[in-house]
Amino acid sequence: MGKRPDSVQAQRGRGATANPPSRHAAQHAEACDDGWYEEPLPPLRTQVATDSSRSVISWNDSPDIPFDRSVNPYRGCEHGCVYCYARPGHAWLGLSPGLDFETRLFAKDDAAALLRGELGARTYRCGPIALGAVTDAYQPVERMRGITRAVLELLAELRHPVTIVTKSALIERDIDLLADLARDRLAHVQVSVTTLRADLARRLEPRAASPQRRLDTVTRLRAAGIPVGVLVAPVIPVLTDSELEAVLAAASDAGALSAGYVLLRLPLEVAGLFRDWLEAYVPGQAAHVMARVQDTRGGRDNDARFGRRMVGTGLYADLIAQRFVLAARRLGYLELPPLRTDLFRKPVRSGQLSLF
Repeated sequence: MGKRPDSVQAQRGRGATANPPSRHAAQHAEACDDGWYEEPLPPLRTQVATDSSRSVISWNDSPDIPFDRSVNPYRGCEHGCVYCYARPGHAWLGLSPGLDFETRLFAKDDAAALLRGELGARTYRCGPIALGAVTDAYQPVERMRGITRAVLELLAELRHPVTIVTKSALIERDIDLLADLARDRLAHVQVSVTTLRADLARRLEPRAASPQRRLDTVTRLRAAGIPVGVLVAPVIPVLTDSELEAVLAAASDAGALSAGYVLLRLPLEVAGLFRDWLEAYVPGQAAHVMARVQDTRGGRDNDARFGRRMVGTGLYADLIAQRFVLAARRLGYLELPPLRTDLFRKPVRSGQLSLF
């Protein structure tokens, strides 16, 4: 009797339609359907293990992103966005970038304690920390773990600037901390909106907040005095690019002050996972979507070069860029004000007495 294959219907509430092996695995297995199994597979349960990292700040020198340091409370993301560029990172853990990425998570439970130590180092120089830059700091598991909340409490205590990008309404839980930081120009938030179509979002981003709920979050953050912008990410050729102006307009009406966008990226295993998703959910558009994706990536599924990976190249990518600029200008979007770094005070080391 053969192994039961992965099934789209059986994995309701999950983004990936398969669980391809890690590219670093010594052995690969493939599921096959021999006709014995007709009943759906039981739903996959989320498993959370402890991440034993000894440091929590990740540093980068990429010219494509506006920060040089980030803190990611979780590895993997239960939101299940099928297009997520972070999926290939799970291969380094010996796990699949597919369903494993969204069901086998790793939590940095001691993130706040580790961060306190790193911020207290003599060589540390203050600069905005991007909280949840790789995987969402407010994914569902945060409700129970509270790691993001603990990190924010530390940053508020030390008056350290922070930026956040999220697809989750759970961020509203921490409005008290964010508003406190924002009063001293120490916090920015960007809410990511891919589409306004709830039916499409449910398949693309099955456990993220609905599009309307994200817009409501923008309104609530602004009402609390927190500078907030919208990130249209990713813009998916054919599938969502026609909504670009509508998303920007809806976010402006909700109170967003700034806007940005990222063109769909399909690094490593993400390309195969996204192709499978297209065939499962929009088979009639699959070839058209991928043809347009390749139009923006020099004929390939992905182009990882700096300066191009976020916005693409070619006539189609240029058209999206022009549409964004015109819409953002018409709606009056501006840059969020720069964050302050002069209020930061290093934590007192254990056993060291303060002079004040």
